[in-house]
Amino acid sequence: MSKKNVLSYVQHLLGIGHVKRSVTLARSMLQKGMEVTIVSGGENVPVVDDSGIRFIQLPSIKASNREFESLIDSSGRQISDEFKILRRNTLLEIFKVTDPDILVIELYPFGRRQLEFELLPLLEMARELKPRMKIICSVRDILVEKNKPHRDKEMIERAKQYFDLILVHGDPRLIPFDKTFPKANEISHLIQYTGYVVDLEKVKKEKVSKKSSEIVVSSGSGAVGENLLKLAIKARPFTQAKDDPWRILVGYSMSETVFNSLKRSEERGLIVERARPDFISLLKNCRLSISQGGYNTLMEILSTGANSISIPYAGGHETEQTLRTRLLADLGLIRQIPEVDLTLKKMVKMINLALAEPINLQHDIDLSGASKTADIVYKLV
Repeated sequence: MSKKNVLSYVQHLLGIGHVKRSVTLARSMLQKGMEVTIVSGGENVPVVDDSGIRFIQLPSIKASNREFESLIDSSGRQISDEFKILRRNTLLEIFKVTDPDILVIELYPFGRRQLEFELLPLLEMARELKPRMKIICSVRDILVEKNKPHRDKEMIERAKQYFDLILVHGDPRLIPFDKTFPKANEISHLIQYTGYVVDLEKVKKEKVSKKSSEIVVSSGSGAVGENLLKLAIKARPFTQAKDDPWRILVGYSMSETVFNSLKRSEERGLIVERARPDFISLLKNCRLSISQGGYNTLMEILSTGANSISIPYAGGHETEQTLRTRLLADLGLIRQIPEVDLTLKKMVKMINLALAEPINLQHDIDLSGASKTADIVYKLV
């Protein structure tokens, strides 16, 4: 019997959380005995470990700024109609050659509307196949609030028209999908919760050496978080950890200008470097993590038991990090400072509190989303 063949489409525009989650899911599917191809439309980022996975890179697209005002190519030019045609035709050819049993689309129809120039032709091609192939939407637990009812209606129509299953990567006991998408009841027959996605195999493999006194400050692997990193460096001499080693991790998508500016702050006990693929190991062994509140970072914190402070990113009309961080803080699992309230004084105070009273991370939040997703997909064909 031939292996089940999965094609997974993902597009990251600002940070890399979407592609990192897709890679974690793909690895679980591989372990289940499936063949997986990821086709990615974002910039290649070395911090994502895609070893063992067939990874195909489309001509890359990213957001022009934090507000997602437009899409630009790798040279910084706004994408043209010719570029769109190239991407669409390349994607359709990949689909034909891969000949998958299952098609997984990350986020759409609940986001990535700007990419319908290639997604709708892909979905139409998949739907025309006989016998009917399975099409899955892979989406995180929280949607960005848009306050546009006509968009909600359109999402429902697209979900019913094209998708057989909507896998929500979250735990409904913490955040049900309808908390940020009130019309979820209209597609409840399609929705299945998987639990949160985190590479638990990697978490188990990482050893806890002698507990480090290191303070790890990170802004994910994306292009935002400069203010958080700069403020942490300024806060260091005023904290109880001023004599401990500090590691500042700068996202790969952050500009060289910003990176070099931060790098000039290095001194004895303070290391500034790009984001690392062994972030889970750093979390498992640190004294304190100070980070933004992205999905992947928070799930890695919950799975490693790291003592943490989160400053959720709130730019570009983003509400996702703020909501998830607040709910976890309300459960006593992390400490948080809203980005709008972030000052040097508040950061110093919160760091000293976190060092004096470390959080004991005891919870029953479902973090088995990777393996559960692989099980669900495997049983579909």
